Amino acid sequence: MRTNRLLATTSAALCMAVFGTGCSSDVAGSGGSGGLRVAASSTDRIPMDAVVAAFRKKNPDTKVEITYADTDQLQSTLRTQLSSGTAPDVFTVWPGNGNPAALQILQKAGYLADLSKAPFAAKIADGDKSVTQVDGKTYIVPVTFNGIGAIYDKETLQEIGGSEPRTWDDLIGLCGKAKRKGKVLFALGNQTPWITQLVDYSLAATTVYTKTPDFDEQLSAGKATFSDSAWRDTLKQYLKLNKEGCFTKNALGTSYETSITDVAQGKAVGVVQVTTSIPQVQKEAGADAELGLFALPASNAAADTRIPGAVSAAYGVNAQSKHMADAKKFAEFLGSPQGQEIYAEKGGTLPALPNDSFKADPALASLIAMQKNGKTVPFMDQRWPNPKIQQAHFTAIQKLFAGDATIDDALKSMDKATTSQ
Repeated sequence: MRTNRLLATTSAALCMAVFGTGCSSDVAGSGGSGGLRVAASSTDRIPMDAVVAAFRKKNPDTKVEITYADTDQLQSTLRTQLSSGTAPDVFTVWPGNGNPAALQILQKAGYLADLSKAPFAAKIADGDKSVTQVDGKTYIVPVTFNGIGAIYDKETLQEIGGSEPRTWDDLIGLCGKAKRKGKVLFALGNQTPWITQLVDYSLAATTVYTKTPDFDEQLSAGKATFSDSAWRDTLKQYLKLNKEGCFTKNALGTSYETSITDVAQGKAVGVVQVTTSIPQVQKEAGADAELGLFALPASNAAADTRIPGAVSAAYGVNAQSKHMADAKKFAEFLGSPQGQEIYAEKGGTLPALPNDSFKADPALASLIAMQKNGKTVPFMDQRWPNPKIQQAHFTAIQKLFAGDATIDDALKSMDKATTSQ
């Protein structure tokens, strides 16, 4: 899973930054006539710009062209580029199996170079191997580790007389405190499809995976369904929070951008988001604003609470790259302590590979603690059997909020997507 933005409308919009050569819209084969070509998500522009600058400082003879595109556009165009020989040398690959540009989808088609011999490969944590490897071989560089939780402004939480909730009842009570002060607890931008998944992923980390950590394996083996699982309880909790007024009143008419602004302006106490949104909230709220993060409680047993946390940004090397040596050199830099620190520092995230020297944003303290205590759960779509489930999930949540579907309908649509070819 990764944050995305509205679709870019022209290919020219993809060309956001260039290092070493002029920004090119050529369609020559991988490597083309220019230097090393790298494609990344526009949400990662700031950290990737910094990494490329540091890489070029160490490798001044290696030219790098970099283009950025919205998540949806990257996912929809990459396969076409790879099959036609026009793909970049290094590009964003999503861990696991959640979308058309995810590791298991691209590796199966033979589009990714084997990176198992790179120094970083031996440092990948055991818990992340299921979403970074295929058949024991490493095909992507895991760069960042992100979480999904409630990002909030500490001053606004104090204004409503609240504190971080530790249980489900605490959470419901906090919604009431926010309402009585004329605010909402969480801004919710369900107009933007990928936003729809964040709240129930956060709840499911506890509701589903505390008791059934192998749910996704059961789902893939045909031994479990969404309809007959604790996902039913998760969706009930999602709608319960909406009924209690915990969210923005018109969530389906609210965008991602508006939800961030609502927190920055104090209209909402916080927002359930990926931790990569922390820099944006901080930027809009001002440098003096102090942000916090807590895992969304979904039961009254605080010890059971889990938080979605997983490898997020990752990159693969084109198996047909004409600049293979430079492509692998760049991949190794992304996996180096220097590359990981730059990317995490500029992006407000954590390094994906162990790095004791990294000083994290204080707002990430609770995520770090839960990671160390083994209380993180990989983003759900990373381990689902196919990418169609995520799309079915987006639609199901929007229909639930519109009153156009029941929880039964939503779960059945996800089960149907699970078994579709």
